[in-house]
Amino acid sequence: MTDLLQEQTSTERSLGPVVTKAVIPAAGLGTRFLPATKATPKEMLPVVDKPAIQYVVEEAVAAGLSDVLVITGRNKRSLEDHFDRAWELEEVLQAKGDASRLARVQKSNVLADMHYTRQGDPRGLGHAVLCADKHVGDQPFAVLLGDDLIDERDPLLVRMIGVQRRTRANVVALMEVPREQVYLYGCAAVEETGEEDVVRVTGMVEKPDPADAPSNLAVIGRYVLHPRIFEVLRKTDPGRGGEIQITDALQTIAQEDGEGGGVYGVVFRGRRYDTGDRLDYLKAVVQLASERADLGPDFRAWLRAYVGAMGH
Repeated sequence: MTDLLQEQTSTERSLGPVVTKAVIPAAGLGTRFLPATKATPKEMLPVVDKPAIQYVVEEAVAAGLSDVLVITGRNKRSLEDHFDRAWELEEVLQAKGDASRLARVQKSNVLADMHYTRQGDPRGLGHAVLCADKHVGDQPFAVLLGDDLIDERDPLLVRMIGVQRRTRANVVALMEVPREQVYLYGCAAVEETGEEDVVRVTGMVEKPDPADAPSNLAVIGRYVLHPRIFEVLRKTDPGRGGEIQITDALQTIAQEDGEGGGVYGVVFRGRRYDTGDRLDYLKAVVQLASERADLGPDFRAWLRAYVGAMGH
């Protein structure tokens, strides 16, 4: 027993720091959803009955990340209000005896320790991550993009955090996509590590031509990063679209050795819901509503009848 405890203690000492902070960039203008996003942040669009960003915060919390920094911009005040107390609404629901809706409203108030900072000049994802420098400090942290919702039954982030603590490097989430679609994503060149779902990333290209893509492994919106990324981002010149790309910074750091150098990828084969454009957003709403215990049975029955009535 003593030998086992000593082995466990030694293993724990070899791991990197515990990851407790999450960064959620949410400063985009949401132009693909106009006019709905003219006065409403894209992140606040409902996916069934919760705003998209609440799914993302809940995922972070489920992975043990209790400290959440949201990178916001102008006209994002409702996002902050959503995670704050709504005293008047709570009093009305309490007076009505509506305990179920009261609990759902109050849940967003206590999910995590929420913080906010503004990205005054929207200069790309890399710049948004750089805005988290002072809050994160010298600890590893996770970045979660709001366009990607990961099913709560698939603990992708937990797996990524484990790989980061073991390697003390940077970890990205990768997903196989049809080669003709790689131009929509950052794309990774990889080599095997001996673990089925973990690869070493040797290079990254932002939205390549399919003919030039190094693989069909696309970077999706989850990262677990070593704080060394901030130093690299500060030296990264604007790239595609005149923006500071996180892909370019990771391409640089993938070639570096030592603590904080190197990039690994966790190949995700679970359930992902894309809310990045209108069609994918509609698909996500249908998928998630269909699997809800309270809505699914009736919704699926209606959906079958509706699709059947449409014929071919």
